[in-house]
Amino acid sequence: MIRAFLAVELLKELRAGLAVVQQELKHRIEPEMKRGTRISWVRPDSIHLTFKFLGDMDEQGIDPLRAALEQAIGNQMAVNVPFERFGAFPRPQSPRVLWVGPSENWEQGAEAKRLTEIHGAIEQACEGAGFLRETKPFSPHLTLARTKVGERHIGVALAKSGVLDRPLSVGLLAVESVVLMKSELKATGSVYTKLWEVRTRAA
Repeated sequence: MIRAFLAVELLKELRAGLAVVQQELKHRIEPEMKRGTRISWVRPDSIHLTFKFLGDMDEQGIDPLRAALEQAIGNQMAVNVPFERFGAFPRPQSPRVLWVGPSENWEQGAEAKRLTEIHGAIEQACEGAGFLRETKPFSPHLTLARTKVGERHIGVALAKSGVLDRPLSVGLLAVESVVLMKSELKATGSVYTKLWEVRTRAA
């Protein structure tokens, strides 16, 4: 058995942009944080756009899932996702996850619709391979940090910093392929290994 997920890999330039944004966010909110609050910052080289978390899967299912994904997304057009704003889940007042994502305007457009179609095709292929379908709507985002302790205090620090109201330009992510990642939890954090890659139709 392996622990795995489906995701889009980031280019070095985008990871570098995320590292800068992360440092700026740290600089703005950490002075406002109360003692006892704790944030875990995601290493930029570990950040991916996750399409689907699969959990524990049998290694015998790796190749059949690849074949299903090739059929599902091989005819889908590539999509460019611009990362232009900060956000927080489930809400900014008590954030458990801090992220960057596309603007609300982009989310109403044709590119967002195409990305949703890719996600839907992935869900369908995974369901056919025996994985449960995700019930929440897909939200393209890159996780910068997770709150460990003190969600409300971090919400106050976020509000004081004003970062959620500022426009942002981190860069574009070209969704041209989907990878199956194996996730192993080590003492130093999660280690990801790419097992295969399935490409979309060229834009």
